[in-house]
Amino acid sequence: MLILFNILIINTITQLFSSVFISIFDHAIRLNMKKVTGLGGVFFKCDNPQGMNEWYTKNLGLPTSEYGVTFEWRQADDPSKTGSTSWCTFPQDTKYFNPSAKPFMINYRVENIVALVDELKKENVTIIDEIAEYDYGKFVHVLDPEGNVIELWEPVD
Repeated sequence: MLILFNILIINTITQLFSSVFISIFDHAIRLNMKKVTGLGGVFFKCDNPQGMNEWYTKNLGLPTSEYGVTFEWRQADDPSKTGSTSWCTFPQDTKYFNPSAKPFMINYRVENIVALVDELKKENVTIIDEIAEYDYGKFVHVLDPEGNVIELWEPVD
């Protein structure tokens, strides 16, 4: 009887420490996980995207195309690696920013978008769509507490 009691106590203690260890380990991973690594883009609605692009080209020297402009830069922690930030105009009736009614959307560069989305789900953040994968990276859209759509991008670079 005493042996069974000791086994039961040891088993209970093992389960308790195991779940505490897993919880601490999970929390440590989330604290150490790099999330946003930079600004990927600024997107905004306007009445005349082409006219707005031309204005920014003429007055501020932005080398715009019909898609806006992409700024190339080097990563501070490793100058051999490059990155980019986009600036884009959209027509007022674009559905790209939905469900937000705001006239802008910010794109953030992130590391490990899959792990980040899992973490955001645990925090009950609204995930608008599934992760989409393209040649230039993975994307997903989430809502902040005020209903702003945020685009998360894990670039291929």
